[in-house]
Amino acid sequence: MKLSVFTVSTPDLTPEELAAAAKEAGLDGIEWRYKDVPSDALEESPSFWRNNRCSIPENGREATWKPFKEAADAHKLVSLSVTPYLTVGDLECTEQVLAAAKYVGAKFIRLAVPWYDGTQSFSNLLEKEMAYLREAQELCKNYGVKGLVETHHKTIAASASGAYRLVEAFDPDWIGVLFDPGNMVHEGFENYKMGLELLGPYLAHVHVKNAAWNRTGQSADGSSTWNADWVALTEGIVPWSKVVGDLKAVGYEGYLGVEDFSISNSKGSREMLRNFAEYIGSLI
Repeated sequence: MKLSVFTVSTPDLTPEELAAAAKEAGLDGIEWRYKDVPSDALEESPSFWRNNRCSIPENGREATWKPFKEAADAHKLVSLSVTPYLTVGDLECTEQVLAAAKYVGAKFIRLAVPWYDGTQSFSNLLEKEMAYLREAQELCKNYGVKGLVETHHKTIAASASGAYRLVEAFDPDWIGVLFDPGNMVHEGFENYKMGLELLGPYLAHVHVKNAAWNRTGQSADGSSTWNADWVALTEGIVPWSKVVGDLKAVGYEGYLGVEDFSISNSKGSREMLRNFAEYIGSLI
């Protein structure tokens, strides 16, 4: 297994700075965040979701993508993924992300999955997703880039089995799953090894972060209320030594990509990358 970083978690670094820091920490690859920085955020302090200095702008072209490719190439790092925030059915934007991924030499993009908020039935959302994935698979074939469905809370793919239901009808050469145990703290927990065995050839990538539940108070009926928050890799519910062991057991040889949103990241992305490489590297 190898180590990578998703640049959503390194908002204080430019692409060149991120690539240099990743190389110094001992990482092997980069997942480039694909998202515009709002114009009203440019004067703000760096942040994961707004003024993220390590993001590929949307609707760009080769001149826009070139600095990201050059940053990775200069430090002999793999551009592993271009990771956007797509909407189900938006094939035009999906194709544009695929074009960016092909240019930088990435293996993956992240595809859209419907959010579930109860306003639409699961069956309706599933139908829309399957129609989208059928078209997306053909685009992925055309560009030579695999599309991934992520296990993510508040979506119809919150668990490994939920993600498997979406991808099982498709070619694992072109449609796969991004397994994210940290997201599954919020929603979608299943036995890790069982989920990995179920995914089989669809298991394409793994994100590394952690979260924990905290009691926040009491509801009107007297029951406790709870909230899940991001915490440092060694302080959350996900037992990463167990997960890495299960990944070894199923023969996974891909990347483990850090996406750390914990308060420890406030100390700076360089330290976060070093801590990740030291901790997860020791488990590998």
